[in-house]
Amino acid sequence: MIGFFKALFARGEHLSPQQAQARMKQGAILVDVRERHEFANGHAAGAKLLPLSRIRAEGSSAIDSLRLPKDSNEILLVCQSGLRSRIARSLLAKDSQRRYINVDGGMAAWNAHGLS
Repeated sequence: MIGFFKALFARGEHLSPQQAQARMKQGAILVDVRERHEFANGHAAGAKLLPLSRIRAEGSSAIDSLRLPKDSNEILLVCQSGLRSRIARSLLAKDSQRRYINVDGGMAAWNAHGLS
């Protein structure tokens, strides 16, 4: 429970949706941590699905299942509002091979800014 509250209030690295989209154009990978049915109802172009439930179960090894290119070391995490992606970031933070960054406001903010 303490870990949940730490993740909830921890800021860590974060970007606005516009900054995240710009980073994607530079090679960052967007990972959507919502559940499959949420992802199926709409997601950002180019996003990879990796539900938070799987990250909780497998830790940082869950990222390996995405088979990302070897040079993909900047991972942008997004959910619906930003809470689950902050939790995912805290769970993945021990992975020293990659840099995990939360997208502020999640897909709600992404869509509000008219991003695809």
